[in-house]
Amino acid sequence: MQLGVFSVGDVTPDPTTGRTPTQHERIKALMEIGRKAEEVGFDVFALGEHHDHPFVPSALTTMHAFLAAQTERLVFSTSIAHITTNDPVHIAEQYAMLQHLSDGRVDLMFGRGNTGPVYPWFGKDIRDGIQLAIENYDLLHTLWRTDVVDWQGKFRTPLQGFTSTPRPLDGVPPFVWHGSIRSPEIAEQAAYYGNGFFHNNIFWPSSHVRRMVGFYRQRWEQYGHGPADQAIVGLGGQVFVRPNSQDAVREFRPYFDVAPVYGHGPSLEEYMRETPLTVGSPQQVIERTLSFREVVGDYQRQMFLLDHAGLPLKTVLEQMDLLGEHVLPVLREEFAKGRPAHVPDAPTHASLLEKKEAGLLLPRPAHESARQAEEEVSA
Repeated sequence: MQLGVFSVGDVTPDPTTGRTPTQHERIKALMEIGRKAEEVGFDVFALGEHHDHPFVPSALTTMHAFLAAQTERLVFSTSIAHITTNDPVHIAEQYAMLQHLSDGRVDLMFGRGNTGPVYPWFGKDIRDGIQLAIENYDLLHTLWRTDVVDWQGKFRTPLQGFTSTPRPLDGVPPFVWHGSIRSPEIAEQAAYYGNGFFHNNIFWPSSHVRRMVGFYRQRWEQYGHGPADQAIVGLGGQVFVRPNSQDAVREFRPYFDVAPVYGHGPSLEEYMRETPLTVGSPQQVIERTLSFREVVGDYQRQMFLLDHAGLPLKTVLEQMDLLGEHVLPVLREEFAKGRPAHVPDAPTHASLLEKKEAGLLLPRPAHESARQAEEEVSA
């Protein structure tokens, strides 16, 4: 089980003080959170791409490369990177470069994004979101696995005799997760390629999460990648932890009540009851997180959102200390119990390279055309 921290990098006023950090302060705080993640024992640190106010992570590879130079073992991921509005050629080269700079400590989670105005800003139409996700990833998949690419699709100019540079480290592309909260087409896409499926698991009840992950597992098996319980699944989640649960609820309530995403709606107690949000003691975080396995089965990656809604950096770092000392070791031990031997770990560069050298890395071939990709995944 990989345990990690993710952030969307929002610049939100602290409701208890009324102060809003500057963009510079927030960017520097994200870098400190990343360094702290490695210090306290997390495995993964992920940032979500945004180009709209009030978010700051618009250049993920720059931020991750900065952190890669200051860390030794932390894996860097995205939560998410836009597969719809970014050029696949740009993605292929930027993340292959990050792969080299970090010595392979990088994977990606792709998604469509959740802010409509981004599409026209990058010359795209939001009504094409699903088709863009399908075609663009199909091209990226090809660019990383074919040295000289001839390609033609619907949404960008054709490529003739093109080679992206640098080539992936050791000839092994970064592992890809496809992230979605509500789109079965994206779960289908992940299953087709044998890639990971990540469900954010913050806003929805367990019944919805069970259906989405179950559909992905079913299609994974039908595409011939192995038994459904070997499919690669990741979950998100949000926690706020204090040694005493009453203190946690009291301290977090003003942040929850005015949070840009879920504030001004259901009460904190209702939201904790109906969604995976966990506000309480370390033991409550452990018990709630372990219960996710009852919903989706054995899975490979659990990510936590810790810095949303204006929480000050000092408070975020205190959360990380508590999680690192009291929660992460227990989760690793408990998730390992009863885990079938045939259920794989989360792929890493080292494990994928080992498979490649053993002749076992046989990824799903890319579609012969973008039109075939759309028809196959939408069928």
